[in-house]
Amino acid sequence: MQQYLGGAANGAPQGDVASHYDQAARNVSPDVLQEGLSALLRSDATPAFGQIAGQLFGQADANQQAGMLNQLIAGMGPAALGSLLNGAGGAGLAGILGRLAGGGNTAALSPDQASALTPDQVQVIADHAEQHDPGIVDRMSAFYAEHPTLVKTLGGAALSIALAKMAERQGG
Repeated sequence: MQQYLGGAANGAPQGDVASHYDQAARNVSPDVLQEGLSALLRSDATPAFGQIAGQLFGQADANQQAGMLNQLIAGMGPAALGSLLNGAGGAGLAGILGRLAGGGNTAALSPDQASALTPDQVQVIADHAEQHDPGIVDRMSAFYAEHPTLVKTLGGAALSIALAKMAERQGG
């Protein structure tokens, strides 16, 4: 991982970034992986958090999709869910969020419910969650750390950011 120290500004390292990420994800502690993914999600060199969340949602299986959505929604109270409903794009999103917002229901979304949403709708939810829940990026990083192969779909540049943070945390 030492070749990633200094970040992407030093140019892309030689070799297969995805395989380096695989190796690092298997060999670092979960908190180091989470910190690397958190750096990726907060980086100015990657798309916005909501866009990444939507992209990963589109690559995930139904169980992972439900897990992502439940993480995104968990930190939003009824008021935040209600304000999201006012701008909800599409009846599917409004219907699902309406059931959650109504009466303070804290029931989790099922994989079937989650898979009914599109990546664009999840991007809207993630953007809203980021505005109303300061800890959402860290919680989503923890979720993605549990599913490291999903993150590989973001590509080499994004993975290099995560690897640089992990290398920094590991002391090179």
